[in-house]
Amino acid sequence: MDSLRDCASRQVLDRIGDAWSVLIVTQLRAGPLRFTELARKMDGVTPKMLTQTLRGLERDGLVTRTVHAVVPPRVDYELTPLGRSLEGVVDAITAWADSHIGDVLAARGSYDSKASTAKNRS
Repeated sequence: MDSLRDCASRQVLDRIGDAWSVLIVTQLRAGPLRFTELARKMDGVTPKMLTQTLRGLERDGLVTRTVHAVVPPRVDYELTPLGRSLEGVVDAITAWADSHIGDVLAARGSYDSKASTAKNRS
């Protein structure tokens, strides 16, 4: 049997489940953006990570990269129809996160409290 690492669905889930990919899809919903515009809207992403993520999304057919022959050079990124098909998935993930953030924060607090207590006992 093939390794789960080689499973086609895992490869796609690795791409679309990546936090930066989800944020890029969210930002490109309104239309094409330049690299610098994307970087400015995505607080915390490094230029290297943004470049790697955009290349992966382009390779998987979710984003197009258009180079304009102007000075200075201009590159726009835009969702493809395949990339647009992720909008419902991204909306569902965002809605889940918004409605369950209180539960997640409470669980973290409980876990951290238990971990701290256990650490102090050792």
